Amino acid sequence: MDQKSKEALDESARTILKQNDRGGYTIPTKDLYPFQWNWDSSLVALGLSTFDLDRAWTELETLLSAQWDNGMVPHIVFWKDDEGYFPGPGEWGAQRTPPTSGITQPPVAATVARRLFAHPGNPDARRAVRLVETLDRWHQWFADARDPNGTGLVAIIHPWESGRDNLPDWDVPLSIVDTSGVGEYRRRDTEHVDASQRPQKADYDRYMALVQFGRDNAWDTDVIAHHSPFWVADVGMNAILRRAETDLAWLADAVGKPLIAARATARARQLEKGFERLWSEKLGGYVSLDLKTNQQASDLSAGSWLAFYAGSVHPARAEQMMQLLAKWQEKVRYSVPSFDPTNPLFDDIRYWRGPVWAIINWMISEGLTRNGYVQAADRIRTDTRALIADTGFFEYFSPLTAQGGGGDFFSWTASMWLSWATPLPDEIA
Repeated sequence: MDQKSKEALDESARTILKQNDRGGYTIPTKDLYPFQWNWDSSLVALGLSTFDLDRAWTELETLLSAQWDNGMVPHIVFWKDDEGYFPGPGEWGAQRTPPTSGITQPPVAATVARRLFAHPGNPDARRAVRLVETLDRWHQWFADARDPNGTGLVAIIHPWESGRDNLPDWDVPLSIVDTSGVGEYRRRDTEHVDASQRPQKADYDRYMALVQFGRDNAWDTDVIAHHSPFWVADVGMNAILRRAETDLAWLADAVGKPLIAARATARARQLEKGFERLWSEKLGGYVSLDLKTNQQASDLSAGSWLAFYAGSVHPARAEQMMQLLAKWQEKVRYSVPSFDPTNPLFDDIRYWRGPVWAIINWMISEGLTRNGYVQAADRIRTDTRALIADTGFFEYFSPLTAQGGGGDFFSWTASMWLSWATPLPDEIA
């Protein structure tokens, strides 16, 4: 790519973030996702930091200002009314101001905060100090509410919490969810995006049944921990939380909060031990685990390679996983597909059942680099940037044809482009 083309794409990415800015927070894309999403905003802050560091800090601060009293940071914050999205505040029944959903999402905020703090333009530590305390409460909530027995694995209670909504990993755990009382509802996502790219109605019925379960139990963490129909250790969530705890410990030390650093370090060690239960000797990778049945997922997903993002991987396992990644790459034009491209359930354009996502590729490539697989990381970055350059800033892409899927002018895709185009000093390795 020549310099002129790169600069044009850089400017397009900045324009998308500015157009999706709603004054203190950034929406993923208009119409389809008109509110503030948790891990979207955190990752968007990376892109913002390449041209407006103050605004990047504000993005995180706005998100974390919606923290619940128990420490949870919700996955959606409904700062303004918008009837174009379902399920809205009424369906969640969270009884919060501002209105929010009742579940969370992968906690990438601490990792992003560490990068912002390491930025050469960072003015002082005061903003980081405030965030460190809030992040510590959120991470402790994961330990208390989603791992009440101290196993070292945190559970998700809804596929939406994983951020990878219709991943085939959830098909079996979702199959026991009773949808008889869901009733009629009107989806809005398929009014903005072709239905072939979205979760099917059977999936959505189960999603809504889980929302109604939480709402009917006032989002009580004790009730949910003992009775949730869906209680799964997502490999992605656990990998991202492990990394977040490590980064929170570093950040807390840097701003003079040794007690928080010690707590985060202890939680990270516990998560590292629990993560061992996600290794599948049969598949040669890390997989999700249904904690209600103790049954591992039967296939690998892109989330399996987030083990590298979480921390170090045993060399023998790492080599096995890299061989599998190479086999996947032989089956597609662009990597990394979100699900095993050799599996009959693979669908190259239906949401999380096959497409490539820039945010997951950013995490995988970052993790591979830290583990010494620099050439493999470069391949993933090159593939992702080629998809964006050739197709546009879509929500996700077909790994076979490069077709863009989901929303267009998508904030986190623009942010990942800028993050790679203008890398921050890597003081976090």
